[in-house]
Amino acid sequence: MPTQLPDTMAAVQLTGHGGMDKLVYREDIPVPRPGAGEVLIRVAAAGVNNTDINTRIGWYSKRVRGDTNTGSAAGFEEAETRDATWSGVPLQFPRIQGTDCCGRIVAVGDGVDPARIGERVLVRNMLRAPVDFRPYECWSLGSECDGGFAQYTKAPAADTWMVDCDWSDTDLASIPCAWSTAENMLHRAWVGLGDRVIITGASGGVGSAAVQLAKCRGAEVIGVASAAKSEEILALGADHVVPRGENLVEALGAGSVNVAIDLVAGEQWAELIEALDRGGRYATAGAIAGPVVELDVRTLYLKDLTFYGCTFQEDVVFDNIVRYIEQGRVRPFVARTYPLAEIAQAQEDFIAKRYAGKLVLVPPQSPD
Repeated sequence: MPTQLPDTMAAVQLTGHGGMDKLVYREDIPVPRPGAGEVLIRVAAAGVNNTDINTRIGWYSKRVRGDTNTGSAAGFEEAETRDATWSGVPLQFPRIQGTDCCGRIVAVGDGVDPARIGERVLVRNMLRAPVDFRPYECWSLGSECDGGFAQYTKAPAADTWMVDCDWSDTDLASIPCAWSTAENMLHRAWVGLGDRVIITGASGGVGSAAVQLAKCRGAEVIGVASAAKSEEILALGADHVVPRGENLVEALGAGSVNVAIDLVAGEQWAELIEALDRGGRYATAGAIAGPVVELDVRTLYLKDLTFYGCTFQEDVVFDNIVRYIEQGRVRPFVARTYPLAEIAQAQEDFIAKRYAGKLVLVPPQSPD
């Protein structure tokens, strides 16, 4: 336990919506102090996620209709600040992003048991305490408040979980956003024993988590990923892999799956819907290949399909993730780590999909 916290820290500030130049690494950022009901965390590692990039480039703005890669270098000129965040509320700049955070509690605010100091923790990326746990409301760590791209961050104690496992800090840092997003889609779509599930973007952080989590629920899993990454997806537990770009209906057959877990959308979206059986369930939490798709509404009602848009997470979702980790039922899938100062390179590699699995940033480690 530190006897005295430093006054300043290293962190990456997002100074506005746009290109990589909006990410500014500094070593003179004041260390936050925990308020009532909060804990201060010395960050050990923080994962890279689509939502961090989408926020930086302004992709959430409804004026943007292209895929994320189109604006990854310079952002989108058409984006409007007023709706360029996932919540639709303008971001306050500068903002320290980072929706993933693994670290140790080094200080607590009023009302928090001091015995929590020293715990190794994960922060629930969808914070519920700031909105008094109201249904369908949350803050996102690194969006509505500062996040994990720093040496220190603070978070509500109620949203900070101690995790008892032998994983490394970088392994744990790969979990919160990707895995809770995946588990939320599976939870909302009632995935269970006997379901045949197709998962798009299966080599990415969310998709690869969904592969493992769907297997935990007893489902047959079909992943969609590049042919070069097929063996890695099969090793995670997928029963089959369809190469990305191959026609899904020709590969699987019309009406051949019960559930679609979609992170991609884009041009192949109609094939995904045709592959669903009558009474099928479709869940989405991303649209990296393009957010605007064409739906024949007759298909929706004549096949009795159910669509789930998945952002808000019920409290059981993060509970499930921590339980799976502590029971040894899942394993991390980290491709590479980077020093925090190399965040631009990490995001470039993420956007280019150079690696299967998660990319994780490691801040300079303070002596406490």
